Amino acid sequence: MDYTLKQNQMVKYQLKHRGIEDEDVLDAFLKVPRHEFVDPFYKNVAYEDQPLLIGEGQTISQPYIVALMSEALDIKWEDKVLEIGTGSGFQAAILSHLAKEVYTIENVEPLYHKAKRNLKAQEIDNVNTVHGDGKEGLPDHAPFDKIIVTAATDEVPVSLLKQLKVGGRMIIPLGSRLNQELTLITKHENRNCKRENLALCRFVPLI
Repeated sequence: MDYTLKQNQMVKYQLKHRGIEDEDVLDAFLKVPRHEFVDPFYKNVAYEDQPLLIGEGQTISQPYIVALMSEALDIKWEDKVLEIGTGSGFQAAILSHLAKEVYTIENVEPLYHKAKRNLKAQEIDNVNTVHGDGKEGLPDHAPFDKIIVTAATDEVPVSLLKQLKVGGRMIIPLGSRLNQELTLITKHENRNCKRENLALCRFVPLI
């Protein structure tokens, strides 16, 4: 299979044609081979615009949602980014091409090890993988310029909000298992936050 062709088509038709404009995000999607972050059974559909199972009851998000979340964060090269929910490592790999330093937490140990192997295979050296409870974040490495949560929860974990810089952005799916909205949060002084709903979505629950 010509994965490069599929990758280019994904960027053109699934991302550009649906409104993704950030050239750095689009370039990152051309650099990260999504087929290397899915199970072998799904390699032939790795560049379709759909989520795919990655084991342990978890999924890799569809490319458009990964791009939408990445673009909404408005990541600068000097940023330090925290990701909650590493999964197979694909989102972290995209982030590695956008930010100076990435920390990513995975609660499911087999996925944590899988992501580490995937990222190492791509020779990505600015992503720090951690096995632990994502809701607690990483206070020892805070504050973070941007935070991305790739699993759904009813409300924003206070611990994560505390670890976000003033002026920083967090993107998180909020809602129940069947009714979620992708929400962009911008933190202001005195713990005031601006919320913006970007799209309906469906993520696995944050555990």
